[in-house]
Amino acid sequence: MISVSSVHWLMLEHGWTFAKGPGVIPDDINGVDYLYQLYQLADPQYTGRATVPILWDKQRRTVVSNESSEIIRMFNSAFDQVGALEGDYYPAAHRDVIDELNQLVYEAVNNGVYRAGFATSKAAYEEAVIPLFSALDWLELRLSSRRFLLGDRFSEADIRLFTTLVRFDAVYVDHFKCNLKRLADYPHLSGYLRDLFHMEGIKQTVDFEHIRRHYYESHRTLNPSGIVPDGLPLDFTRAPADSSRIELSRVPG
Repeated sequence: MISVSSVHWLMLEHGWTFAKGPGVIPDDINGVDYLYQLYQLADPQYTGRATVPILWDKQRRTVVSNESSEIIRMFNSAFDQVGALEGDYYPAAHRDVIDELNQLVYEAVNNGVYRAGFATSKAAYEEAVIPLFSALDWLELRLSSRRFLLGDRFSEADIRLFTTLVRFDAVYVDHFKCNLKRLADYPHLSGYLRDLFHMEGIKQTVDFEHIRRHYYESHRTLNPSGIVPDGLPLDFTRAPADSSRIELSRVPG
């Protein structure tokens, strides 16, 4: 019933595309060339933004949701009865803490990098970048005594933080001017990121070529030349969990 496709890294005149490219999964359900065409299939009168991610119902031919926080919750439980992998990443006993972590991470980190990157004044930039690095400092301290944000339990909060951290040194430091520190300068945060990256099923979702080319080639107001710089500062080939991270895995939440 549900279809998830991978759009192209480029997002230019017509927005996200399904154009052929390395690692791009075409829309073989509807055969559209651009993401906005899916929105128009769901609602022919739609004139808003065509954003990702989207969860598509191929039987009803409509968008179930285009909000990542909703989709992640759906995937946590909605498909349990049809053979989804076991795992509860939003357990009832920890929901208050997860919600608090999600709010901090979204406002200061997930959204903070964009607010800094697209700021059009120094004041607006500093209103974003200072809380961003305050939050990273706080997360570094928290992860100095635990393996995951909740302690020894991997949760939705880790997933939501990972999506920004994995792009941080590759894109946000330079492209969004979030350069007070690199993630590599945070020993616990960078070790935590490598730990998550090498967990089963996660590394396969990351394509650094797509990430870097999307940001540097699509945001021409920030990078008019479209040149993608070389280098990937954080070394993801290092062991996923060194001795200190292994010890942290034994620390109770």
